[in-house]
Amino acid sequence: MKTASPEMRSVTPNPTSETPPPAAAPADPFDLANLRLASNFAASAGVKKLLRTVPVRKPSKQEFVRVHSDPAFRENFAMIELKEDRESYLIAGPGLAIELAAEATNMTLFTAVNRQGVVFLWPVRLPSADGKEMVWHSSAREAAAEAVTTWTRVTANMALGAYEVAIAETVTTEPQWPDSSFQDLLRIAFKGRLITDLDHPVVKRLRGLA
Repeated sequence: MKTASPEMRSVTPNPTSETPPPAAAPADPFDLANLRLASNFAASAGVKKLLRTVPVRKPSKQEFVRVHSDPAFRENFAMIELKEDRESYLIAGPGLAIELAAEATNMTLFTAVNRQGVVFLWPVRLPSADGKEMVWHSSAREAAAEAVTTWTRVTANMALGAYEVAIAETVTTEPQWPDSSFQDLLRIAFKGRLITDLDHPVVKRLRGLA
C-alpha cells in the first residue's frame, strides 16, 4: 500500500496557532462611573451632622417653616430681649423671673425648622397676667399652631396689625428633625446667654449698674 505523499497528506489545524484576540483597551481612570459619589454617600459613610448653632428668632417672611408636633419640644420661659443687640437671654428659674419681672418677657419657645433644614427656636409672647394679648402675638401663636401640620409662611402686615399666614399646599414632604432633645436645643441656643443671678452683666446693664 502506497504512503500518501506529503503534498496529499491532510493537515489538522492546531488550535494554538489561531490569531489571538486583540488586547482590551486599558480602563479610563477618569471614567465618571468610577469617580462620582453615590447619592447616599453621607448615609453609607456614616456621616452625622453635628448641631452647633440654634438661632432664637422669628421666621423670615421668605421662608416656609414647620413646628415640632411633640409638646415636649415647646415650653414657656421668662426671657430678656436686647433689641439693639438682637440677642435673647434665658432666665433660670421662676424665683429669678419674679425678681426680674420688670425686665423680663414671658415667651413660648417653639421648635421650628425651615425647608433648608435649619432648626431654630421661635419665640412667641405669652398673654399678660390679666389675660390680654395683642393681635400681633395671638396671630403669631395661631401661625405656629398651623405650622405643626403644614409648611407655613408668616408675614407681618403692618396695615392689618397682625401676622398673615400662607401655606404651601403642594409641599407634602415632612420635616427632618435633628436627633436632639429640647433640652439639648436650649443648651445650644442659649450657650453663654443664661441668666442665673442678679449679678449677670445684662441685668446690671438694664438697671444702670454697669
